[in-house]
Amino acid sequence: MINELLLQFAQWLYAQSYSQMLLAGYYSYNWVEATHVLTLMLSIGSLFIIDFRMLGLILPNVPASTIANRLHKPMIIGFAIMFITGFLLVYAKPVETVQSLWFRIKMILLVCAFINAWIFNARLKAAEGSWDMDPVAPKNLRTGAIISLVLWCGVVTMGRYIPYDWVDCVNVENPTILWAAGCVEQLQAL
Repeated sequence: MINELLLQFAQWLYAQSYSQMLLAGYYSYNWVEATHVLTLMLSIGSLFIIDFRMLGLILPNVPASTIANRLHKPMIIGFAIMFITGFLLVYAKPVETVQSLWFRIKMILLVCAFINAWIFNARLKAAEGSWDMDPVAPKNLRTGAIISLVLWCGVVTMGRYIPYDWVDCVNVENPTILWAAGCVEQLQAL
């Protein structure tokens, strides 16, 4: 049922003139995609610096709170632009994107990354001041940093798979994969 609703919503989005204009524009889609990737580097690059500091891999003599405070604003700005451009990329190709197994996995990983970030920030604030000058963060923060690195690497990898979708609804016959990718019409034909 959720696949049918997502497909109907994607078809409605695709019927919008701005969706088609964004994709048909000579440079518009390319500029949006380039901006998405560049802000991805800014936001995730900042996040990785913070995570690597928590693990004690870089800048062990710099207080962790100083690094986190200085990188927080550029990271948030990068994430905001990245989400806007990500929405525009989906808006330009809604049916293709909604029926992408990689996009669906990316969204699950993205939700998990945000849950981890929320927990990580709560733990970071609770431990503030007690370990700031230590070369390595406490174990619970290191664990959160490792989870963050793994999840964000997964998000980026799945995002790169989306344009090169090997799980095309037309070429797949496995019902489980068809369901996971949201291939409604092909599932109904089985």
